[in-house]
Amino acid sequence: MRFKKKHEIPPKYILLVLTILCLIFLLISLLFENVLYPLKSVTATIIIPMQEAVNSIGIYVENKTEMLEELTRLQEENAEIKEQLETYKAETKEYQQDLYELDRLRILYKLDETYPSYEKVAARVISRDTGNWFHTFIINKGTGDGIDVDCNVLSGNGLVGIVTEVGKNWAKVRAIIDDTSNVSAMFINNSELCTVRGNLTEIDNGYIDVEFIGKDADVNVGDEIVTSYISDKYLSGITIGYVSEITMDANNLTKSAKLIPVVDFSNIQEVLVIKDKKQNDFIEQK
Repeated sequence: MRFKKKHEIPPKYILLVLTILCLIFLLISLLFENVLYPLKSVTATIIIPMQEAVNSIGIYVENKTEMLEELTRLQEENAEIKEQLETYKAETKEYQQDLYELDRLRILYKLDETYPSYEKVAARVISRDTGNWFHTFIINKGTGDGIDVDCNVLSGNGLVGIVTEVGKNWAKVRAIIDDTSNVSAMFINNSELCTVRGNLTEIDNGYIDVEFIGKDADVNVGDEIVTSYISDKYLSGITIGYVSEITMDANNLTKSAKLIPVVDFSNIQEVLVIKDKKQNDFIEQK
């Protein structure tokens, strides 16, 4: 069975036909310009508004696209700025914490210099009993660091309390504001003896009690009170606080006073524990 060959038109003939058609259309447009003018006018009336509408839509779309791109860029920049701001906040907070810790360490260093004759070890508070005040708390140093029961504890500008229990790497401290605490004390200006008694009720008003002041003792508001030389547990001369009020007792034999401690017992984070212990034959009131 024979197949007929398909006749293919050479490309040069197709090009020639198209050229002739273009010339014919050009000639017609020149010869019949007046006839075609109304058609052009109608076409222009229809096409031009359509072109303007298309152009307006194109411009609108282009503007919206640019706005969207700008919005995306601004959102990305905003996210970067927020991330940087959070980083700066974290760095600032860390810097403030470092400054705060440095200030506390400076206070401890100054306190250490106030009592240079005693060997001390610094410790951090790791827990405390419930309540608003640090009246009993645990520190992170113990016998392994040379700390023992009855070691004196300092913070801020003076006496915090005394070690009552101790382990290898921990120790329990009873503060002088605790209801069970009694400290043999004296007025630094004339060595008049007295007793500083803890009072967790009165510390809410900012002071604790001073008792057994001699009725003829020359003492005044503002006097400094320190640990006395007759204490068997507290080393002498450690600042406890300042007198804010003095009254005569009902027995007319002694006076009492209110004492403002030099330590902020609402916030204790670091302390100094004196390794040296009191060595004498006197017995302190418990």
